[in-house]
Amino acid sequence: MKKVVNWALPLYIAFVFLQSLFFKFSGSEETVIIFNTIGTWMLDIGLPQGFAEGFSSYGGTVTGIAELIASILVLIPMTRVWGALAGLMVMSGAIFFHLFTPLGVVRIVDAAGNTDGGVLFFMACGVWLSSLALLYIDRRKILKLIGR
Repeated sequence: MKKVVNWALPLYIAFVFLQSLFFKFSGSEETVIIFNTIGTWMLDIGLPQGFAEGFSSYGGTVTGIAELIASILVLIPMTRVWGALAGLMVMSGAIFFHLFTPLGVVRIVDAAGNTDGGVLFFMACGVWLSSLALLYIDRRKILKLIGR
């Protein structure tokens, strides 16, 4: 059972991350809406304009690069812990933005006002839980890395 879980969870994480890369790297309308919504929120709460504009312009690409790295790391057994940790961190940010900004759980995906019905949020939660489970499964490796 552990072998199945040790492959099913990384494959799910990699699938979710890799299938979203096209949208992030191509500057799709959906990605632009997401990162512009968050960038505008950043301005509204008083973050520096350059930071907010940078997040709006490059947030999708930077997030995509982090997801690509996490995907590669989580698929290699020797680096799986690092991939799971990266996945947990990236999805912690995504979940935060969905819950505590105007982005919302059910978000707008196009100029017509269509929504995703919460699919992106629930996929983020699935990756977060999968990453956490992998870290728990490999907790001995983590303790060894930190010298305990």
